[in-house]
Amino acid sequence: MICAVVATTLACASAFAQTPFQTSVQSAILIDAESRSVLFEKNADQLSSPASLAKIMTAELVFKALKEGRLTLDSTFTVSENAWRRGGAPSGGSAMFAALNSNIRVEDLIRGLIIQSGNDAAIVLAEGMGGTEEVFAGLMTRRARELGFDKMTFKNAWGRSDPEQKMTVRQMAMLSEHIIRTYPEYYHYFGEKEFTWNKIRQVNRNPLLTMDIGADGLKTGNIDDSGYALAGSAVADGQRLIVVINGAKTARERADEARKLLTWGLRTFEPKVLFEKGVEIGAAQVYGGAKSSVSLIADRELKLLVPRGSSERLTGQVVYEGPIRAPVEDGAKVGKLRVLRGKTLVLEADLRAGETVPEGTLSQRALDAGWELGVGLFRTYVLKK
Repeated sequence: MICAVVATTLACASAFAQTPFQTSVQSAILIDAESRSVLFEKNADQLSSPASLAKIMTAELVFKALKEGRLTLDSTFTVSENAWRRGGAPSGGSAMFAALNSNIRVEDLIRGLIIQSGNDAAIVLAEGMGGTEEVFAGLMTRRARELGFDKMTFKNAWGRSDPEQKMTVRQMAMLSEHIIRTYPEYYHYFGEKEFTWNKIRQVNRNPLLTMDIGADGLKTGNIDDSGYALAGSAVADGQRLIVVINGAKTARERADEARKLLTWGLRTFEPKVLFEKGVEIGAAQVYGGAKSSVSLIADRELKLLVPRGSSERLTGQVVYEGPIRAPVEDGAKVGKLRVLRGKTLVLEADLRAGETVPEGTLSQRALDAGWELGVGLFRTYVLKK
């Protein structure tokens, strides 16, 4: 792995360093949805139970199936005795109160899952899509890996306590951002304030929706293993933030801390462009090519939310596995840009080749091979010492 380090200074508020935000919950993170930059974190990579936040991943699989045409909102699934007994009225937990053996439209199950946090809705969807909840939980974990969430593991679709069912608030925030960005046609369900099913009206359990702070999603959770949790998002003046907290002691603390984090973020930060789309950010060494290096660019504008007013020093790291073997195609994913505030990773973005580098001549390849052999011997010697 090769890591080239560059430094840059941006306009930021000196108050950020002097009076950082503090929270009483066990773990928390606040990110900007557009740039995916981290504004605040506390124990963001600590493993904990997701509780009902697991239903966000259940919803992701449903939305994906809808977008791909494998389901429609009018598709129906049957309420099995297992779903009714373990997740419905007899269970005593949160439920949409689906009737045993009834057939329910997917859209109604989505509302039951998200608005009412229905455990029965989650099991019905899991059985309908996976055959069994266990199989569906495996699909949830597989999907998490596809999205790059290596610390998410699911054993059920609704958040039941299980020692192997784990998440981090960082990756739950990134999952929330993925849903908001990828499924705008379905995200609105998270912001609906009430839903009535089987003549039982229930209000959305997300307290942020009634706080007049621009909140429009996502979900709450609570389990003895990890306390009260919440994933939420709010928009003000075109700026969307996502907060995830876990380990609150009470529902009131959960609501207050999430609100304070969102309010602080919306008032404290402003966007700053680091690199325009297509601008060369760095270069990567090429092995056996017509050129010895290839320029690296981002395929989108890279912005960071920074505190208003003064300045602080950020460090950018261009990271790739190298040297890269030629040929290198224009636009090929080569590495990543990592931006740090002190030791905190605040932004990570893919870097792509900004040009094509074909294979070099035989003499060029031989020269590179000799250089690489020398470096390899040097590295071996240093490691042995």
